[in-house]
Amino acid sequence: MPVLLIGTLDTKGAEVRFVRDLLRERRLDVLVIDAGVIGEPAFVPDIDRRRVFAAAGTSWDAVRTANDRGAAVASAAAGAAAIARDLAATGRVAGVLALGGSAGTIIGTSAMRSLPFGVPKIMVSTLASGDTRPYVGERDIAMWYSVVDISGINRISRTVLTNAAMAMAGMVDRAGAADQRTGADKPLVTATMFGVTTPCVESARRDLEAADYEVLVFHATGSGGRAMESLVTDGLIEGVLDITTTELADELVGGVLSAGPNRLTAAAARGAPQVISVGALDMVNFGPPDTVPTKFRDRRFYQHNPAVTLMRTTPEENDRLGLEIAQKASAAKGPTAILLPLRGVSAIDRDGGPFWWPEADHALFQRIRNELSSRVELVELDMHINDPPFAAAAARQLLDMMRSA
Repeated sequence: MPVLLIGTLDTKGAEVRFVRDLLRERRLDVLVIDAGVIGEPAFVPDIDRRRVFAAAGTSWDAVRTANDRGAAVASAAAGAAAIARDLAATGRVAGVLALGGSAGTIIGTSAMRSLPFGVPKIMVSTLASGDTRPYVGERDIAMWYSVVDISGINRISRTVLTNAAMAMAGMVDRAGAADQRTGADKPLVTATMFGVTTPCVESARRDLEAADYEVLVFHATGSGGRAMESLVTDGLIEGVLDITTTELADELVGGVLSAGPNRLTAAAARGAPQVISVGALDMVNFGPPDTVPTKFRDRRFYQHNPAVTLMRTTPEENDRLGLEIAQKASAAKGPTAILLPLRGVSAIDRDGGPFWWPEADHALFQRIRNELSSRVELVELDMHINDPPFAAAAARQLLDMMRSA
């Protein structure tokens, strides 16, 4: 299988050729993809720009005629992603390495984000020392800072590019060599956790591991939820223990830990068995107190730590969250259950706690009851979410579903 090497051969041709030759010296098959637009390529690629732009639904001639750099980069990114995705679907991608400035980084990482977890991905970029979230997303992309601009082979760029090429060679050589002693052959289960639901998830995780499953726990901080959904979409996950759906509250109200509108949809679309609960839906997350929008000044707050301010969700917000959960769960193609902890949804939502508000919790629970499809099992337990029997019930529910699937 080849390593895909992506670059703009009109502006970064010498650098791409240097990396290609290093990879070939390591006896790797290399497939060079040219995403350039302006000038002539420095050498003949394996996949030329005409194929790249055709894969994006346009043509090189149309892009040149339009003379719109932004549109050209967007089309190149879409085309590179489509080609990489198609090659991966036929098992023809061992890894992806790209290099470039702002445009090259967008193009290269677009291709990388189209590929599943585990395919080695290295982006040598002038932007890698800044905010890389727009480029990495939820994928296992290694951002490799170029130190100097990618403009010629010199003592700095030669070292950086050589190290990146050798790293790719090492990852490709290692890929697939799973050590069975690590338990890599066990079926995977995901779980979502927050500090205020940790006792529940940790207890459930131990039960699932005792049943010979490997459990991946995701911190429900926005990026954690998106990463979990991404792995489920890739088909790597046997079952989902979605105890902590707090990211839905941040998306609805405007907190800082939203996972976006597609949270709680991947397992439903894939048909993966899932157990859903309402962990930490009593709160919306903000930074330090002075970052909380003034429109919320009359709300109930709890200072989790100096950098995290929690705001209690209202009955009205919980009603809307209950509707969203019920609708998304009802759309599931596979076995799905919702477990409701009637005595509180987080460590601070319990009788006497700072976020104890029975009316708000009741609004959440009642909306789920009213809107949930009869195809989804609803389990109501007169327990707090962090009570050990609740965790045991959640783990047992998921185990039963996976064994019956």
